[in-house]
Amino acid sequence: MKKYDQLLESNKAWAKAQAEADPTFFEKMAAGQSPEFLWIGCADSRAPADKITQTDPGSIFVHRNVANLVVHTDMNMLAVLQYAVEHLHVKHIMVVGHYGCGGVKAAMSNAELGLINKWVRNIKDVYVDHKKELEAITNEDDRFDRLVELNVVQQVKNLAETSIVQKAWKKGDYPHLHGWVLELKTGTIKKIYEIEAGELDEIDPIYRFDI
Repeated sequence: MKKYDQLLESNKAWAKAQAEADPTFFEKMAAGQSPEFLWIGCADSRAPADKITQTDPGSIFVHRNVANLVVHTDMNMLAVLQYAVEHLHVKHIMVVGHYGCGGVKAAMSNAELGLINKWVRNIKDVYVDHKKELEAITNEDDRFDRLVELNVVQQVKNLAETSIVQKAWKKGDYPHLHGWVLELKTGTIKKIYEIEAGELDEIDPIYRFDI
């Protein structure tokens, strides 16, 4: 059996097990979704949101890209964000990075990687903003880990700087913003940073909209 066929067989086994455990499972899933969380994570195959949080389908709305970036010109990410905030009314948005991230590692190098360079340029900017702190870290692995964390912090701030999030804050109490990092060696998630709903003091006034 080819490897991709094994995926289909595994799907059949999963569907059968779910139906046996709860005959109404798929009926409820097909009826709609009302997730409480938006997860903006890395596309790395080792960091699936549902697996590492033990959540069922319908619990987490997910957007993933290389190095879990929130880029203000990324229409894909912005469409996901708007839908999650304005239509699903999620209460929490988590930016979830992970140690050992290839995108962050690429940003630390001077390698010419084609289109990838354009994307990780956003992380190079984070490096420059924190250059003094990072270059004071003599151990390269520790410096790498710290940039992973600083990148997550910046992406959470980028979320707060969007008109989508600020409009939601003006209307109510959500969403709260969280920055997490997954440790692949242990499978555990560490909380790095958070912005409570409405905390505009966490971002520079130039990014605050008159809403």
